Amino acid sequence: MTRATSELERVTGTAADRDLDLDAALVRLGYSAFRPGQREAIEAILHERRLLLVAPTGGGKSLIYQLPAVVLGGTTLVISPLISLMHDQVAALMARGVAATFLAATLNGDEIRRRMSALARGEFAIAYVAPERLAFPGFRGLVRDLECPLVAIDEAHCISEWGHDFRPEYLQLGELVADLSGARVLACTATATPVVRDEIIERLGLPSDTRQLVHGFARPNLGLSVHDTRTAAECVRTVDGALFEALGTPGSARGTAIVYAPTRKQTEEESARLTREGWRTAAYHAGLPGPVRERAGNAFRDGALEVIVATNAFGMGIDRPDVRAVIHLSPPGSIEAYYQEVGRAGRDGLDAIGVLCTSPADLPLRRRLIESPNDGVAPDPVRVQHKWSMFLELMRWAEGGTCRHDAILRYFGDEAETLAGCGRCDNCTALDEPGDVDAADTATVVRKALSAVARTQRRFGLQAAMKLLAGASDPRLERSGLATTKTFGALREKSEEWILALLRRCVTAGWIDFTSAERPVVLLTPSGKAVLFGEGPVRFLLPPASAGRLRPPSTSTSTSGGRKRRGVVVSTNPADTALFEALRTKRLELARAEGLPPYVVASDRTLRELAEIRPRTAAQLQGIYGIGPAKAARYGDALLAVIQVHR
Repeated sequence: MTRATSELERVTGTAADRDLDLDAALVRLGYSAFRPGQREAIEAILHERRLLLVAPTGGGKSLIYQLPAVVLGGTTLVISPLISLMHDQVAALMARGVAATFLAATLNGDEIRRRMSALARGEFAIAYVAPERLAFPGFRGLVRDLECPLVAIDEAHCISEWGHDFRPEYLQLGELVADLSGARVLACTATATPVVRDEIIERLGLPSDTRQLVHGFARPNLGLSVHDTRTAAECVRTVDGALFEALGTPGSARGTAIVYAPTRKQTEEESARLTREGWRTAAYHAGLPGPVRERAGNAFRDGALEVIVATNAFGMGIDRPDVRAVIHLSPPGSIEAYYQEVGRAGRDGLDAIGVLCTSPADLPLRRRLIESPNDGVAPDPVRVQHKWSMFLELMRWAEGGTCRHDAILRYFGDEAETLAGCGRCDNCTALDEPGDVDAADTATVVRKALSAVARTQRRFGLQAAMKLLAGASDPRLERSGLATTKTFGALREKSEEWILALLRRCVTAGWIDFTSAERPVVLLTPSGKAVLFGEGPVRFLLPPASAGRLRPPSTSTSTSGGRKRRGVVVSTNPADTALFEALRTKRLELARAEGLPPYVVASDRTLRELAEIRPRTAAQLQGIYGIGPAKAARYGDALLAVIQVHR
């Protein structure tokens, strides 16, 4: 009987014995108790053999593969792109008497060969491996002969071409799982929406009924806010105010902050500015020499810095508990990226803040970045549209009026942890209760806005359309004759800030788009034209009266008291949730049959609308977001059949 077999028989004995073994292994790894959801996940791995785990960064995912590795015997493989995490976790495991190692490009050739020889002899309980190692035939051959009870794939969203952090080397993981067909498989990630989770299962070749655990996303200790900053001076005031709220004054020793900047140039400029303000600050981006980045990262980890200003190159594997603020100078590319980055604040459970600065330039700038060639090669139009859709989801969240935490939880499919209002985000604390809004009045306002875009399209940007609606003096409108049209001043009773917020919401609704020129200008989309001419539905929330003037988050931790929430409601009806899950299963089935990523069949937003609206006919189906004539013809019968079963 092998060591792995005897250990497996031991942990699958009586429930009492099994609990005792898990608790003993927990103590061996240096922990006194399981966090919520950890025991459930570990037992799923041991007995169901396949698990997709979605839990936020800092949520204790590493224990969920380390503990089975201790009790199962053999060598557990952990695939991870985070070299700093590998190094730290191997050191911690060895300090507790668990034989562990890692293989990464940072090691020299002789050391790699030495560790691989020891791995082949079965000397390690856990081996962390960078995904690039899978490309080496020698390593793949060694793995096939390994006594491997568990393959754990960290940052599993990297296998999804439709996620926010796709890495081509992850595509080889399906072959690795096939090579180790007798091993258990754990795929874990901090950022995976339902459609990305389906793609992870598909690419790893796991059964479609593989258990999916989603938990731990609720972070009510984070006070999230969005600030519409029109000028550089406004952005500076927002950053300085957030730092004062979170850290006090320089030298107060109240923790640290991360400031995310969109470009390398802005990273260095903001770092220099904060240094002049007296903060102990460093810049971090991929363009800096390796030793400079390493010094900055080490200084942050060791507590020598109060603020680090960085691009999104910083943060993977960083686990400092006392980050009191994460500030974004502009929106990142998706909700997934945003929540991963802002989630680095407040990991000690104490109050922290996340501040996102937005501006009117964000939408056209992001569109241009998405469409920019990479090494002279134009991007795939399908991928461009997907990245644009991911960014618009973030902007919908930023513009929306519901509790920011609840909106994120629903986005990730973590309905069970919704808070009914966190009581701390800017929306929970600053927005007044909504009045009754007439749907016909809303449609009229929207059509006025789209009329302005129709008149300015392919000539000007959002600012000109806003001036046209406000009836404001503008040389462009006068030269083009637009100042004499009936659209001029159509919303003159509203402020320019409110009108601009309205137009931006029309962008996120998919009614307004931008050209991809160096200076992007607006245009109406086909769905925008349908709404303009009264041929399409207007399910729309007008901006609040205070649009553009949001206050910073309150430090109060009181609950919301059940106030009505302003915003588009995502259904929490259990029947709708059940139908959504059934539609997800059908989507994965259709995608597998055609060899397509699940997103190509339908987005999560499409499935949620299907679950809530429940169309009965092909004609009604085409009124759903993301379903045009082609998709209705291709997938309509299958989707309608699922809906019919759940009536």
